[in-house]
Amino acid sequence: MSLTYLHWRRQDTPGERPCVGDEQLQFTYDEFGLRVEAVAEQFAQAGVGPGSVVAVMLPNRVELLVCLMAAWRVGAAATPVNPVFTAAEADYQISDSGAVLVVNAGPGAPDGGRPSLVVDDLRQTPEGHALPEPSTDPADRALLIYTSGSTGRPKGVILDHANIDAMVASISSHLEITADDHCLLVLPLFHVNAICVSFLSTLRAGGRLSVLSRFHPKEFLAAVERLRPTFFSAVPTIYAHLVGLSAELTADTSSVRVAICGAAPASEELLAAVEKRFGFPVVEGYGLTEGSCASTSSPLHAPRRPGTVGVALPGQRVAVMAGDGTLLPPGERGEIVVQGANVMRGYLGRPEATAETLRGGWLHTGDVGVLDEDGYLRIVDRIKDMIIRGGENLYPKEIESVLHQHPAVQEAAVVGAPHAVYGEVPVAYVAAYPGMPLVVDELRALCAERLTKVKNPVAVHVLDTLPKNPVGKLDKPALRARLAAAPADPTPQGA
Repeated sequence: MSLTYLHWRRQDTPGERPCVGDEQLQFTYDEFGLRVEAVAEQFAQAGVGPGSVVAVMLPNRVELLVCLMAAWRVGAAATPVNPVFTAAEADYQISDSGAVLVVNAGPGAPDGGRPSLVVDDLRQTPEGHALPEPSTDPADRALLIYTSGSTGRPKGVILDHANIDAMVASISSHLEITADDHCLLVLPLFHVNAICVSFLSTLRAGGRLSVLSRFHPKEFLAAVERLRPTFFSAVPTIYAHLVGLSAELTADTSSVRVAICGAAPASEELLAAVEKRFGFPVVEGYGLTEGSCASTSSPLHAPRRPGTVGVALPGQRVAVMAGDGTLLPPGERGEIVVQGANVMRGYLGRPEATAETLRGGWLHTGDVGVLDEDGYLRIVDRIKDMIIRGGENLYPKEIESVLHQHPAVQEAAVVGAPHAVYGEVPVAYVAAYPGMPLVVDELRALCAERLTKVKNPVAVHVLDTLPKNPVGKLDKPALRARLAAAPADPTPQGA
C-alpha cells in the first residue's frame, strides 16, 4: 500500500473511527479528511502547487498534521520548522527551503519574508473550490527536514514519498501496529521521528493518535492513564524524568504494550528502571534523519540484548564498513552504513555533501559500531562532533559561528559535557584576540539572542589559547579531556 496522499489511510478504515486529537480538537477519519481538503483549497488559492514547499512553524497540535497532509494533497512538500527557533534560525530554513507559504502562530512569528497564514485562520470546511484529483508520484518530495552538519549550516534532507512509504512500512511491520493501536505522541513534530513513527504509522494502520503539546512527567503519566495508549515513542531524557518521579506517584500504564526509545543512546540501567517501574517493554532504536528516521530496533519477541540498538528493520540492510569501503565481519569495529528505500534522496542544493554521505550506494552515518553474529548492532562512538542533548542534535559548528560573531573572539570550540539527565550539554571554550577583553556575559547574551535555548552553552571558558593538534587544527579531544578532569556539573539553562 502506498502512503501517497491518496492512500494516507487504510481503505477499510471506517470514517467515524477516532483519528487524531489534541487538547483542543478531536477528529474522526472523515472529519480529518475534510479539514485537510479545506486547508488544501486554501493553500492552492495562495499559490501552492506541485513542486512547491510549505513551511509549518507550529508547536505540537493537530493543525500541524493537517498542514502536512494539505501540502501533499496539492502536490507540495512540507518543511516543519522548530517553533522555538529564533527569527534568524527560522528565516534561514524558510529561505533555504524555497517555501512559498509559511503557516505560523501569528503576529511577530518568523516568516522569512514570505506570504504567511496564521494557524487560527486556517479553513475549517471545504468551500467547494475545484482541486485537481490527488496524484502523487513516489519520487515527489514529501518532506524537507533540516539537520546540521560539519559546515555548521543546517541542511535540508530531501525525503520523497517513496522514502516515507518505506519507512512507515518498515516500522509498522516491526512494531506490529494495527487498527487497534492508539499512539500517544509527545516528541516534537518538526522531527521525522514523530511524523513517521507516531503519526503516519498509526494512520496507515487505521489506528488513533493523541497529540501532547509538550512533555511534563506528571502530565504525561496522567495522559497515559486517561487516554489508554498502546504505544509511544520518546527519547532517553523523557524516560529519565519519568523514573525520577517520586515513588509515591503512580499511574495505570497497563494499556501500553510497547514503548520506543531513540534519538540518543540510553543506558542499560535507565531502560531496566523504566521497565521495572512501569511494566511495559522498551525497544531501543537507531537511525538518522537521512534514513527517514530509524534503521534498527530491538525485536519485539526475541531477546532485547542490553547494550545494543537491535537489528535491522524490515526492508533495510545495516552493515559495518572499513575505511577502504569493504564490509567488515561480525565483531569488527567500523562505520555504520545503511541501505534501503528509506534512504534520503539527498541534501537540498548540496550535491557535494550528498555525494559524500551516499557514496558507494550506502548511507554513511558517521557513527562507529559493531555487529554481532545475530545482527545486533552496538554503537561504539561518534565520528562527528555532534552533541545529543536530551534527544536534540546540537552541532558545535553552529554555536561556534555565533561565538565568532563577537568582535573579540579569535578562537571558539564547543564540546559536549556529560550530564546525568540530558546525556550531554554544550560547553564553550574561547580565546580572545590579543589586547581585547572578553566578557562572558556578553557571549552568553549573544548566544541567547541568536540561538535556541537548548543550543546555548551551559558554560563559557576563556583561555589564553585553545589547544591544537600537530597539524594546527583545534584539538577537541584535549578539551573533552579537560572537562573530564575537572567536571563542572553543568545544568542546562531553562532545565
